[in-house]
Amino acid sequence: MSGETIASDATRPTASGRAGGPGPRGGGQLPAVPERAERASRRARLREAAWGYAFVGPALVLFGVMGVYTIVYGFLLSFAEWNGFWPQWNWVGLDNYADLLWRSPVHAPAVREAGVNTLWVMIAVPLLTVAISFPLAVILNSARRMGGLLRSVYFLPYVTTGIAVYFAWQYILEPNGAINLLLRSVGLGSLEQPQGFLGNPDTALPTMIVVMVWSSVPVAMLLYLTGLQALDNSLLEAAQLDGAGWWRTQLSVVWPLLRPITAVIVLLNLRDSLQGFQVFLIMTNGGPGNSTNVLGLETYRLAFLAELAPTLGLASALGWLLFLAALVVALVNQRALRRVG
Repeated sequence: MSGETIASDATRPTASGRAGGPGPRGGGQLPAVPERAERASRRARLREAAWGYAFVGPALVLFGVMGVYTIVYGFLLSFAEWNGFWPQWNWVGLDNYADLLWRSPVHAPAVREAGVNTLWVMIAVPLLTVAISFPLAVILNSARRMGGLLRSVYFLPYVTTGIAVYFAWQYILEPNGAINLLLRSVGLGSLEQPQGFLGNPDTALPTMIVVMVWSSVPVAMLLYLTGLQALDNSLLEAAQLDGAGWWRTQLSVVWPLLRPITAVIVLLNLRDSLQGFQVFLIMTNGGPGNSTNVLGLETYRLAFLAELAPTLGLASALGWLLFLAALVVALVNQRALRRVG
């Protein structure tokens, strides 16, 4: 009888919810090892996060000062009149935008002319870049010898683009430059430009478009070349077995497969054509007259070179109009990429 009592006492649950019996020291409760490990892991994660924020903090502060602050500052300035030296702004509301678009007899015509020139650049540069870079990529992809050398030669314009190259283009295109000399030497003196290709209002903008295409073709060509090397050769072989010639294969098989790359190239060139102005500033400064003035250069002129002060508010307003135009272009390109993807 006593043995049964002892057995039942041994199997009776204790206050801790476990079966009785010889338990651990300290009243039969196990030490909270998982809780200690969890607290230690939490402290380690907090310490790691603190170090991460410490390293990222300076970059965030710099972005906040140079990025967010300047964006908000420029947006507010677009609704004000200020010459950069006045102690206070003169709030004018939407007058700056109205003056740029239609109301001002001084600024509105210049903005419209710059907008037309920018539109021509946005149309011509992407089309010519695609028309030149795709055949070059096809030729390089089929080259059996000296392929690496040819790629380096064709990519050289992108590596060397900069202020020095733009000045070199100026020397080439001037009245006594290499282009006029070459035309005279081959008997095409009727095409020679006595004022230089950048001094004639009829040839200045087309010449600038050629320079921009020259600097944008290398990247586009490499993108096409990468896409060509990633194509499945079985598709090309199937087209050839069906009787398609070389031209038919390139136009009906290869070109449709590279449409996503074409969309990316067009977007990049549209962005550069809309917002870029460095090449125009260095080579022509918008001249002769305003024949090569673009919207980006007009913004720079209003901000730093305007004779009619104050125009910093106008420059900021035009900059935000350019931003909206670039946003629309990006949205249209995104929709186009979804269709061709």
